[in-house]
Amino acid sequence: MYRSHTCGELREADVNKSVTLSGWVHKIRDKGFVAWVDLRDRYGITQLVFDEDRTSSKLLEQARTLGREFVVQVQGKVIERASKNPNIPTGNIEVLVEELTLLNSSKTPPFTIENETDGGEDLRMKYRYLDIRRNPVKDNLIFRSKVTMAVRKYLSEEGFIEVETPYLIKSTPEGARDFVVPSRMNEGQFYALPQSPQTFKQLLMVGGLDKYFQIVKCFRDEDLRADRQPEFTQIDCEMAFVEQEDILNAFEGLTKYLLKEINGVEIDKFPRMTFDEAMKRFGNDKPDIRFGMEFGELNEVAQHKDFNVFNSAELVVGIAVPSGNSYTRKEIDKLTDWVKRPQVGAKGMVYVRCNEDGTYRSSVDKFYDQNDLANWAKKTEAKQGDLICVLSGDANKTRTQLSALRMEMAERLGLRKPDEFAPLWVIDFPLLELDEETGNYHAMHHPFTSPKPGQLELLETNPGAVRANAYDLVLNGNEIGGGSIRIHDKEVQGIMFKHLGFTPEEAKAQFGFLMDAFQYGAPPHGGIAFGLDRLVAILGGQETIRDFIAFPKNNSGRDVMIDAPAPIDKEQLKELNLKLDIQS
Repeated sequence: MYRSHTCGELREADVNKSVTLSGWVHKIRDKGFVAWVDLRDRYGITQLVFDEDRTSSKLLEQARTLGREFVVQVQGKVIERASKNPNIPTGNIEVLVEELTLLNSSKTPPFTIENETDGGEDLRMKYRYLDIRRNPVKDNLIFRSKVTMAVRKYLSEEGFIEVETPYLIKSTPEGARDFVVPSRMNEGQFYALPQSPQTFKQLLMVGGLDKYFQIVKCFRDEDLRADRQPEFTQIDCEMAFVEQEDILNAFEGLTKYLLKEINGVEIDKFPRMTFDEAMKRFGNDKPDIRFGMEFGELNEVAQHKDFNVFNSAELVVGIAVPSGNSYTRKEIDKLTDWVKRPQVGAKGMVYVRCNEDGTYRSSVDKFYDQNDLANWAKKTEAKQGDLICVLSGDANKTRTQLSALRMEMAERLGLRKPDEFAPLWVIDFPLLELDEETGNYHAMHHPFTSPKPGQLELLETNPGAVRANAYDLVLNGNEIGGGSIRIHDKEVQGIMFKHLGFTPEEAKAQFGFLMDAFQYGAPPHGGIAFGLDRLVAILGGQETIRDFIAFPKNNSGRDVMIDAPAPIDKEQLKELNLKLDIQS
């Protein structure tokens, strides 16, 4: 038996017990006649004491040979600690060691195994197995497991059946780029790794499994950022004989359960907002509603003077930054430089100071009087002491730019509190998006999304006006889930493929199996997929998903620990009938 107790388990009630512990050497403190060793496992730390008077000088010498991260087993007696440590659960006791066994030695780690380590991110990712020993990473992985178990428990109790779908599937032209896998037995042909189990879960509905879920790996070969990885995990769900309201109610229930079970937070209402309303009020389709700074459109109160910057703009829009009048001119100039960065792309920023005496001072006082600026304040709901920030230009670009500024100001003002949760549904998305370069439409979600009832005919006359029977669940400014009511009729699906530019032959080649299935009594159905990585990070009070993934990739999509991707052997290429012609 390697251990009778864990290193986080023993308390004063265990004094005088003989115990066996195993773990990693965390710290050593040697006072000559006595040495203390902190022994660590994933449950905590227990202090060991080696005392030449109470044990033996030989055992003390043996302890002095230990190094950090050595793996050891000890046997000894629990005693009350003379100098107690209130910062750890085991701080009232220590173990007087009677026998020490070295299970494995360790090289000196490349960074300290501490909560606040001296290792940079690249170094820690290279030695991720050591990084996992640190409490922040270890606790995140345990937290992820807790969330995953809660999801399974809730959905199972609601009658959902967990079904595994294939990883080796057929490549389709929709969405991001596929990761492809060559087939050795079928020369010149390839599998694709799934971007989602979309068509398979629809086929399960045809098969009569009316409530499906799966916690599933998905793969997208796309550019990365902090909240995106080439392989990611979804909570994938589908239901038959449902309308949009059924889906929203079902997964509000799941989200409420997780917030209460994991975070102890009870939320009664999930507001609903149309896509158009979200864009008008917040400039994006996943608004953070934990704070205000809603957009105020200023065209009618700003385009009547000789300020051509505003007069020539499609949209003039502003936000009121709470207590922003305290900013110095230098700080406002830096804010203007921030919105002019290439990542944001604004050409400049107009500002208005809302003084405590009810007057206004702006960067465009030459063109606008106090009455004009008071109207701006009314439109943006600015109060005395606030700062109004105004951008102008092309409507879509300007909304995006001001949304970025709104989020930046919220971060600076501490308004995005990680222990506050504000979910909402965004509904009524456009069904199709116009590609300005090609002039062609593509599906905003995917080609299996149903149009809102009664809007199918608009596909022929005004496709851009058609709204999707689709919905996104947003939490704290992040999309954590998205889905739709699906098309379940072969003829309607054919119409959709036509408007997406598929010929009948192309549609049959790519999705003939699904069209065929619809001929055998496909029920009305719809579903949703949650991004588990992102959901876990937000519930854990963070927005970067990497720290909640055991072995993540870096921003280049590389696993620096195992050095992947990597070249493969020439014999493997030959077996796969592949030839690589790489120019040096």
